Order: sequence, then structure tokens, then C-alpha cells
Amino acid sequence: MTDKSQETLHEETEPASPMREKIWRIIFLSDTRAGQLFDVVLLVLIGVSVGVVMLESVEGLRSSYGIQFLILEWFFTLIFTFEYAVRLAVVRKKSKYALSFFGIVDLLSILPTFIAILLTGTQYLMVIRILRLLRMFRVLKMAHHFGQANVLMNALRSSAPKISVFLFFILTLVSIEGTLMYLVEGSSNSGFSSIPQSIYWAIVTVTTVGYGDVAPMTIVGKMLSSVIMLSGFAIIAVPAGIVTAEIGAGFIKKIGMDKRECGQCGWKGHDPAGNYCKHCGCKLGS
Repeated sequence: MTDKSQETLHEETEPASPMREKIWRIIFLSDTRAGQLFDVVLLVLIGVSVGVVMLESVEGLRSSYGIQFLILEWFFTLIFTFEYAVRLAVVRKKSKYALSFFGIVDLLSILPTFIAILLTGTQYLMVIRILRLLRMFRVLKMAHHFGQANVLMNALRSSAPKISVFLFFILTLVSIEGTLMYLVEGSSNSGFSSIPQSIYWAIVTVTTVGYGDVAPMTIVGKMLSSVIMLSGFAIIAVPAGIVTAEIGAGFIKKIGMDKRECGQCGWKGHDPAGNYCKHCGCKLGS
């Protein structure tokens, strides 16, 4: 979240006390030395707390330093809980902050420790705190990079219908291929014991993952699997091409280029005021 959006989050007609306003500026903005120091310390604490969660998952370290890890987990959780409470106290539009991206992440980063009291193991969900490191874009004055992220998100959103149709086609394809492999290999000891198991093999094969836990034994089965493997290369390229095309269209829209196509070379993405193709130099149609 940029400093400008943070200010919008704080806007309200009700006057705030000078102390509350000062605290708000320190923890929500980075336009003062105190605010920058607060953000740097916060990022360090977040990084160390995530490291503690990861190290605790190592059996040898957990058995030797289990108590120390537990103390550190509660230490960081209490600090982040206090920080979250202060954020809610000083921001004017409390509900807007609480329901914002960072507000939800801030809350989710402290809940696992408390939930772990009832459900053992949920403390490892504290790794979600790593999302709070996104604040470093604001601290390092790199908020403009979020604009590039928006291009990617818009491309994924625009690609969703096409990719959904493509995934439906793939699901149909692997269902047919899996059923055929079950008919061919079902009587052997190759592992194709059911149609769902065969469909699982088809998905693994089409995506070129190839775990090897199930493999065809007959000549016909191997020939069919060879066709599936070769088709997998083309299948994987389709969604990547769809998203890439949408990203290109997004950049064209962002920099103000139109979608006129050159009748000579087929190039798209020209300057709206241009009369000639920027790729081959031929005159553009209307």
C-alpha cells in the first residue's frame, strides 16, 4: 500500500489529537526518519520471526531448542499483536484498514499462535508473516513496482475465461486418455488399477512431471503414452501463450498504443498518431 493510499485510509473530518496523528504517521507512512526506522525494525522482526518458524520445523532443532522456539514465537506474536492494536487505535477508518490487504495479513500473522493453543501445529501458519515483507516496497520507495504487478494481475484476470475453457478441454482429454490406458493396461500389473488412477497417470504424463509410480507395460500402452507425452509439450505452451498475449495487450493499453494491424507484416501496437508501421514502414490503414 502506497503512502498516498495510506493517507486516503486516514482521511476523516474528525480532528485527531497531535500524539495520535504523530503515531499514525510513524507506523503508516515512511516520510519521516522515525517512520523509516520503524519500518526497518518491523521488517527485521518479521524476517527473524519467519526464520524461527522455519527452523522449528527441523526435528533435531525442535527437540533441542523447543522451549526457546516457543518463547520466541510468543515474543514475536505479542509484539505484532500490540502493533496491530496500535494500528487500529490510531487509524481513523478502522474498518477500512481491517478489511484491507495489509490489515487482513496483519491479523492472520498473529492468529496462528493463539489457535495453536487448541490445535497443535497451526503455529507453522505464521509463515504468512512473510507477506508483510511487501511493505519493503514502500520503505525502499519502490511502490511504483506495484503498477507492474497490476499489469500482471489484469492479464491473469483477462486470461481467466480462455484458460478455464482450456482446462476443461484438458480435463476431458486426460479423462479419455486415462480410460483408454485403463482398457489397455488394466489387466497387467503396471498400476492402472482403476480409471481414476489412470487419469492421475494421464495428468502426470501430460504435464511432463513423470513421477514414475505408474508406468505402462504393454507395447500398445507405451505407444499411447508416447503420443500423450509429445502432446504435453504443446499443451503446456498454450496457457503461457494466452497470458503472454494478455500482458502484451496490457502494456500496449498502458503506454497508449492502438491495436491497428499492419496489412503488410501484421504488426500490432502502433502509436495512435502514427500513419506508418513502426516495424516495416508501410502505410497503415484506417
